[in-house]
Amino acid sequence: MQAPASIFWQGWLAMAAGAIGSDMNAADDNSGKDGPRPARRLQTLRVDEYVTGILAGDRAVLSRAITLIESSSRPHESQAQEVLQRLLPRTGKARRVGITGVPGVGKSTFIEAFGCHLTGRGRTVAVLTIDPSSALSGGSILGDKTRMEKLSRDPHAFIRPSPTGGNLGGVARRTRETMLLCEAAGFDTVLVESVGVGQSEIALRSMVDFVLLLLLPGSGDELQGIKKGIIEMADAVLINKADGGNRQRAEQTRAEQDAALHYAQPATPGWKTEVSLCSALTGEGVAEAWERIGKFYSELEPKGVIARRREEQAGEWLSDLIREELQRRFYQDPRVKARLPELREAVLRGRVTPVQAARTLLDENGGAAN
Repeated sequence: MQAPASIFWQGWLAMAAGAIGSDMNAADDNSGKDGPRPARRLQTLRVDEYVTGILAGDRAVLSRAITLIESSSRPHESQAQEVLQRLLPRTGKARRVGITGVPGVGKSTFIEAFGCHLTGRGRTVAVLTIDPSSALSGGSILGDKTRMEKLSRDPHAFIRPSPTGGNLGGVARRTRETMLLCEAAGFDTVLVESVGVGQSEIALRSMVDFVLLLLLPGSGDELQGIKKGIIEMADAVLINKADGGNRQRAEQTRAEQDAALHYAQPATPGWKTEVSLCSALTGEGVAEAWERIGKFYSELEPKGVIARRREEQAGEWLSDLIREELQRRFYQDPRVKARLPELREAVLRGRVTPVQAARTLLDENGGAAN
């Protein structure tokens, strides 16, 4: 797999080192497993120590580097970008697979079975599980490590729960950077789990090569609105829990989804999304899912499809970072802070239109509203 163009990334990293902020509290590898807790001071290593440790596959150093990336401290952020810059030539070679699905579909159970299957085949797997954040602390509250006990003990796997920080899309702001660290540490497969609630799939699609969608047997009309949006982003659909008394309903759901896919645009040009059955509990369909992913790479990588997707994602990432930084600078401008309350009140009372209020604030910020 080709790494992203070095000129693009060097330019982005230089910009990001001094520009991009973070909403998240510093957290360690077990962030928030025991509930809300106050942020604590992050003890950092030197850049050389981070780089050497990650390249050597040191899990402790990798965890500390990820915590550094998640820190909201500007000095930490600057150091994190220097670490990423040094590691950049060693990234981009892993298979990046996103896994999503409606709540209750059994994502964690599937990921554990899937991850154990991959490590059993000699692969090294990093699992980035994106948890909903605590409203008070910003920490992860679902504790995926406790839901993947077998995989968490596997020496060839690494699980990192991360809080979403309240971000739209349910995917942590630093997930992309964490993915690069894991690749530099030698992991050849990165699995990213989204929270599976609407906009999160859009964010997930923007950072992985392949999206695997899990659905429940007998998914009815109440889920059609969710599925309609995300099924068009999926490169494969699995009907999970297709065991026991669910088997007949799973077969029916597969037929329904097969029919629906006939009217959908392919998520990836040149690739046909297929619907299959699986049971994370019994292991049925797990090996076949990996074979399908392997076929995706073997067919599309030589054609440059995956490289082009990653280039597009890099451009989207840059745009997102610029937009976030402009928004941060806007709301931190003392002139905007001074005028915003009165203009907001005027809009709410109907004395000023939202457009006029926005133009006034942009003028205060020094921007030209066109």
